[in-house]
Amino acid sequence: MIETMIPDALRNPETETAKPQLQPPPMFRILMLNDDFTPMHFVVDVLVRFFHKSEETANRLMLQVHLEGRAMCGIYTRDIAETRLQQVETASRTSGHPLRCIMEPDTDD
Repeated sequence: MIETMIPDALRNPETETAKPQLQPPPMFRILMLNDDFTPMHFVVDVLVRFFHKSEETANRLMLQVHLEGRAMCGIYTRDIAETRLQQVETASRTSGHPLRCIMEPDTDD
């Protein structure tokens, strides 16, 4: 490899030692919304299958959705959050249920 000789007067120590400043990707919350038609066991199944929750956690979240109207399923990067939304939507429609999730920016840093 050929090295170029740069005179000391032209060297900029800041550019030679500067490290790239990477920022973490923006994160998004997935919130599951309550409806009066989706069976509770289907909600638990969705939480276990698509959000990798334990049965106990899935049951707790299902009750939170039922009682409070919504529950947070997880925090993900945009691509993963959009994929999870699509998976829930497809599974719900295929099973004939109106279960919905929404995605919102995570403001907790």
